[in-house]
Amino acid sequence: MTTKQTVLQALDQLTLPDGGTLISRDMVRALSVQDGAVRFVIEAPSPEIAAKMEQIRQAAEKIVMDLDGVSQVSAVLTAHGPAAQPKTAAPSLKIGRHPDGQKGPMQVTGVDRILAIGSGKGGVGKSTVSSNLAVALARQGRKVGLLDADIYGPSQPRMMGINKRPASPDGKTIIPLQAHGVTLMSIGFMVDEQKAVVWRGPMLMGALQQMLGQVQWGQLDVLIVDLPPGTGDVQLTLCQRTHLTGAIVVSTPQDVALLDARKALDMFATLKTPVLGLIENMSSYICPECGHEAHLFGHGGVAAEAERIGVPFLGALPLHLDVRLAGDAGLPIATGDSPQAEAYAQLATRLVAGGMA
Repeated sequence: MTTKQTVLQALDQLTLPDGGTLISRDMVRALSVQDGAVRFVIEAPSPEIAAKMEQIRQAAEKIVMDLDGVSQVSAVLTAHGPAAQPKTAAPSLKIGRHPDGQKGPMQVTGVDRILAIGSGKGGVGKSTVSSNLAVALARQGRKVGLLDADIYGPSQPRMMGINKRPASPDGKTIIPLQAHGVTLMSIGFMVDEQKAVVWRGPMLMGALQQMLGQVQWGQLDVLIVDLPPGTGDVQLTLCQRTHLTGAIVVSTPQDVALLDARKALDMFATLKTPVLGLIENMSSYICPECGHEAHLFGHGGVAAEAERIGVPFLGALPLHLDVRLAGDAGLPIATGDSPQAEAYAQLATRLVAGGMA
């Protein structure tokens, strides 16, 4: 019987004109195999490249159709970036200003849902969860955006493997970048990686307003906002000035982390932002040598807290060296098919099934 793995192996035999394969170039998205019907998306780096890939799409359909048990194949060709903008206007965009006189919550054009990913303290893997969840949702066919709102410590450019300045054709509109099927924006794209962002609260608020309101997000099923740790100006601005679908709180199982997670939960309750669920990160560790499962930070504390306050427990994510290495390399673990990637795939499935993403 044909499986996702056999389809990927077949597509990996199709060589592209400029080298590599659809698999080695990470161009296959939303692959599904059900009752002999195979569907997938071929995502080109740009519309210009996509326009030249029709023969590749047809060849991909044929090579999959030849597999045993396949009765139907549908391959859709798309691109994850906007068409190149004419270089007639030199951008003069500047991020970081005082907020404008916005009245009431802002609706981000084209975005169906906005999910804030928060934590009470740093070091619990919130940004890792945000990037991998965004990729996992994109692999399930959702149109996903990721906003790195950690102004003082932006990490998504490194974790998503992209770090260049976004285009701005008119000095006002920001064209976001793309990585692993996710539309991405971060203050890290706009400032020197080695320089500290030394801004007071009003500047943070203005920068967040710009990244939400001036970015051309396009049509998104869900925009994930990676919040900074704690309960400060960015959280306050986002919850009060934006139509949020809700928040997800990430914590490790240890008591100290849960103490701070409760503060984040209280903040969202105070700001009348619904908490859609809790995630337990670094929940278990499997020894690569003997296979023994250990709970270095405790286990089950977040699930118990979710039950206590009456919100969904969305899942437990493992502690694994490959997750850290993948994030450092700019290739989130969710792009692969490892057990760690499967944990994020299950989390994404749970969010989609619950209408949260």
